[in-house]
Amino acid sequence: MNSSSLPQRSNARTNKKTRKRKRTSFLRKLSRLFLVLVILIIAGGSWFYLAPSARNFRYTVADTLITTQHRHWAKYIIGEDELKTRVAEYSDRFSHMGDEKDTHVIEPPPITDDEGAGDTQDEQQPKPLVEIEQVSGTGYTGFVMIVNDPTKVRLGIPAKVGSGEKVTSMVERTGAIAGVNGGGFADPNWKGNGFKPIGIVVSQGKLYYNGLGGKKSTQIVGLDKQGKMLAGNYSLEELSKLGVQEAVSFQPRLIVNGKGLIKNAAEGWGIAPRTAMGQRADGAILFVVIDGRQPSYSIGANLYDVQQIMLKHGAVIAANLDGGSSTVLVKDHEIVNKPSSQYGERYLPTAFLVFEHPEQVDIPNIWEGLDPAKIDAGKKRN
Repeated sequence: MNSSSLPQRSNARTNKKTRKRKRTSFLRKLSRLFLVLVILIIAGGSWFYLAPSARNFRYTVADTLITTQHRHWAKYIIGEDELKTRVAEYSDRFSHMGDEKDTHVIEPPPITDDEGAGDTQDEQQPKPLVEIEQVSGTGYTGFVMIVNDPTKVRLGIPAKVGSGEKVTSMVERTGAIAGVNGGGFADPNWKGNGFKPIGIVVSQGKLYYNGLGGKKSTQIVGLDKQGKMLAGNYSLEELSKLGVQEAVSFQPRLIVNGKGLIKNAAEGWGIAPRTAMGQRADGAILFVVIDGRQPSYSIGANLYDVQQIMLKHGAVIAANLDGGSSTVLVKDHEIVNKPSSQYGERYLPTAFLVFEHPEQVDIPNIWEGLDPAKIDAGKKRN
């Protein structure tokens, strides 16, 4: 027998025992880690669903889901009955936020070209028609576009029947210098064609689309002939008497007569990409665009955040516009923000566009003669 083989067998047995001990130790550590994770999940779930201190956070999560195509998931957070109640409460609250009569007045719009620029006492150069600044806050990044002459804003609509249009396309086609998405639209399964607006569409002082279906009033966001912003509940007769020039249906109104209507973040209807329109006392129009649903960049904002941005920028009236994956800001034919849609810029029925010479713009009514009830919102675009 070769004596040198004995230590080798001993070493083999030792190595085998060592490997076994290491494997046993690893399994124990893995089991402990799994147990800790289970305990954390149970503790976290108990806090999330049962602790009074988690209520606001729980409803913020639910409200955020309500603003997405996964609204039904909110029932796993607050229950199906509470989800229905929550949606109904928001709808009722938003409607009443449009009731108070708006009494704000504006000064004449500032000069936007070189003509008469030297007539002012201090001979300052006039402000540019459009200014854009970046804004940010906890969890969100976005932009404020200031249009210093409100009479330069027109409502853009698609070019052809049966399909919405991207805001970049509307800007390019009409020769606008800037654009922001406008009102909402029927969007079955978040795959709508963007051609069936919700409520009404008024362009160039004419009623282009009436989807009220017998309702006497609607909550609108728009402008009259003098460039004064209108927002709140109005009947078609009232809009006609007020000389509404451009308008879409959307809600809620955020600011009226210089005061915010949303008390706190808990009433802010979740976190999402946002678009809103407001007006300062000097007549300048404010468009706030907040990006969202992009964790490494911007999660989004609630309506209280948007309201506070508007107030900080001097808005005396402001209202929410369509947000989510529709949110987009275009300036000089380029998208300024980062839309959240994974499919790219959406096809929309309306957009607020800014023109150097809006009187030269012709926007035909593509809905003329069509029955809103018979428009297929989900039909594929041509």
